[in-house]
Amino acid sequence: MDNRQVVIESLPEDKLSVDNFALRTASVPDPDQGEILCRTLALTVGAGQRAALQGSAGYAGAPRSGVVMGGTGVCRVVRSNAADVAEGSLVVCQSGWQDYSVHPASALRTVDPDGDPAHHLGVYGINGLTAYFGLFDIGDPQPGQSVVVSAAAGSVGHLVGQMAAVAGCRTVGVAGSEEKCRLLTESLGFDAAVSYRSPGYRHEFREACEGGIDVYFDNTGGEVLGSALRRMNLGGRIVCCGVVSQYDTSNPAPGPRGIPGLLINRRVRMEGFLVFDFADRYGEAIDSMRGWVNEGRLKPLNDEFHGLEETPRAFVDLLAGGNVGTRIVRIAD
Repeated sequence: MDNRQVVIESLPEDKLSVDNFALRTASVPDPDQGEILCRTLALTVGAGQRAALQGSAGYAGAPRSGVVMGGTGVCRVVRSNAADVAEGSLVVCQSGWQDYSVHPASALRTVDPDGDPAHHLGVYGINGLTAYFGLFDIGDPQPGQSVVVSAAAGSVGHLVGQMAAVAGCRTVGVAGSEEKCRLLTESLGFDAAVSYRSPGYRHEFREACEGGIDVYFDNTGGEVLGSALRRMNLGGRIVCCGVVSQYDTSNPAPGPRGIPGLLINRRVRMEGFLVFDFADRYGEAIDSMRGWVNEGRLKPLNDEFHGLEETPRAFVDLLAGGNVGTRIVRIAD
């Protein structure tokens, strides 16, 4: 039995290409005592992985070639040498882009086997958890306030906007096309949406945020962050989640003008976070989100590629704005 792996063939010098990856075959690893052999069923691909290849994600360590591309997968336990993890269990782990991986029991999160396993990578996985803790703990939205989300049709953004609506807020999404904007307002309950690619973007953004912004959930940085800074209300909060506009390049642009002046004058709090800081509260968040999904108040979206060999193309396409919701690559049944 072989273990197919997608490895980093070379580090990107500018924009990422499928040629930066290669498919190779290795032996299936044997788990030692206390370890578990996992079969990858599905992977999620996210923009933060590009930051890791760029070297701008400090928590990921220095990027290097010749290794299996990292990533989160939902997996089936094939062989268990740990008493507290049963064979056949469904788990989420840092599987990497490969068919099989070995992990200590402490590195696995056992998940509910009912329903679509891919939801444990989206709404009940890192994307949903990031949206939940970023919005509620960092953004602190209050009923009647205005919440603006960039990359609003993306894996985190489409969930943030819906959660803000659950909190009784007016929600505005910024996305990359008119089609995505229609999806946000017609299917996901956003009150307004603006395409940053529109020739009239500045005027349209100003109109959509006529009453100012109380919470800005930033997934992009760049020009959209600059637009939001100038519309923040007194005492507003900026949630710094990602900088996707600056990942796929060897020459990231400097931050927008107005910092720290606008923050000081309007008493705005701008704060970054990592979802791992909230690991001891994941259960709380998943219970809340599961309730909203069951009530129809939260509609998680996934878009899919099929086959391990398609993972590099799925990644490059995501960085070009091709995804709606969480990008999933199905590997096995």
